[in-house]
Amino acid sequence: MTLQLTHFINGKRTAASERTQPVFEPATGEERGQVSLASVSEVEQAIAVAKAAQPDWAKTTPLNRARVLFKYKALVEAHADELAELITREHGKVFEDAKGELTRGLEVVEFACGIPHLLKGEHTEQVGGGVDAWSVNQPLGVCAGIAPFNFPAMVPMWMFPIAIACGNTFIMKPSEKDPSTPMRLAELLTEAGLPDGVFNVVNGDKEAVDVLLTHPDVQAVSFVGSTPIAEYIYSTGCAHGKRVQALGGAKNHMLVMPDADLDQTVNALMGAAYGSAGERCMAISVAVAVGDEVADKLVAALKPQVKSLKMGNGMSGGMEMGPLVSAAHLAKVKGYVDQGVKEGAELVIDGREVGVPGLESGFFMGGCLFDKVTADMSIYQEEIFGPVLCIVRVPDYATGVKLINEHEYGNGTAIFTRDGDAARQFCNEIQVGMVGVNVPIPVPMAFHSFGGWKRSLFGPLHMHGPDGVRFYTKRKAITSRWPTGIRSGAEFSIPTMK
Repeated sequence: MTLQLTHFINGKRTAASERTQPVFEPATGEERGQVSLASVSEVEQAIAVAKAAQPDWAKTTPLNRARVLFKYKALVEAHADELAELITREHGKVFEDAKGELTRGLEVVEFACGIPHLLKGEHTEQVGGGVDAWSVNQPLGVCAGIAPFNFPAMVPMWMFPIAIACGNTFIMKPSEKDPSTPMRLAELLTEAGLPDGVFNVVNGDKEAVDVLLTHPDVQAVSFVGSTPIAEYIYSTGCAHGKRVQALGGAKNHMLVMPDADLDQTVNALMGAAYGSAGERCMAISVAVAVGDEVADKLVAALKPQVKSLKMGNGMSGGMEMGPLVSAAHLAKVKGYVDQGVKEGAELVIDGREVGVPGLESGFFMGGCLFDKVTADMSIYQEEIFGPVLCIVRVPDYATGVKLINEHEYGNGTAIFTRDGDAARQFCNEIQVGMVGVNVPIPVPMAFHSFGGWKRSLFGPLHMHGPDGVRFYTKRKAITSRWPTGIRSGAEFSIPTMK
């Protein structure tokens, strides 16, 4: 039966929209179904529903909001295999990677379950004679999130658990390439006891996005995606008076020092560059080798592993890499490889025509490995978002740091070394938002905040962690004096919170 994916508004799936778009299974290239593309009026309906539900949800105690999220966490864990299969079927990543994505999303739910503590303000007694002062953190109102295709569960879960825990209502606009998972997550929230209208999903394209960015009842917008779109989201949302956090693109470097453990480095690069077919904003796409000897050893060790990557349907066991998300994206990544060859980079391993027997119509591409890449090449400058690793050779540590710092993106980076002093210096002087020391993908845990520097982030606040709570709340300062009043009599029952 062909899937018909619509929207989730006011606690239930809606009727199909007039405009639709096909959803594919990347491993086979076959159409799974049709997803509705919301009209202006449908998005406005979701906003109206969220606005109506928000006052009562804001009055719900933080403790009771957290209890809904505790139930939700248990439901997601119970349905983990089902959700991971939806991710794999529509995105293409291997099943175990999809399970890992869910785990990282659930970590944010766990963090949001601590909202009674996280919302606590500050208090000062006796700022003046008989005068006390304190602060409270209150919800913004209706918030929205716009998510990319590469993490259909994790990135939405970076956004909405904290937003709704803080007392806001939320409208999620997932990627139209893999919308099934966010729809199922919405149903599980309702099953967990979330009131109708607090969390809504509208599927769609730019038409839906523009309504969320310009409608006066939407107070805040979160976005993760490419830098050109992030710039548009940020500028448009801010121009319409909204609070906006927009995470953009990346070109993540790994600096490989001469003393680095070669086996550890190669294993780390294989997972960080080719995991999820390179479709991660934290993927390592550039290895900066300090010295020709290091580069030669690195390339020699990488060649057989890249060539023998186990590719196939992500639902099959033992796979290391699945397909790219769409035929259009596959063509785009191949085009970058073509350009790299044209610009003079040495293509050590060419995966452009590597296929999977029995899945010839799938959107598969083998791992590609470039050596002798220079900073003026497009494959170095631009985010490829595919299974392509570039080796750049530098003569020394200082040149490597300068190279990384001069790139327009500053999302994530890593250094591999046994030298603690070099690692400490690297952490101090590198102009990148997330840094790993012998850790190839330095994604912070949920109780820290995620975000890059330079053109990888627009807006002052990062995602999830303490910055997530700050983003989804507004602070109010209260100064109070009371005249002497009549004291009440004794109460003999134990006080309880209701």
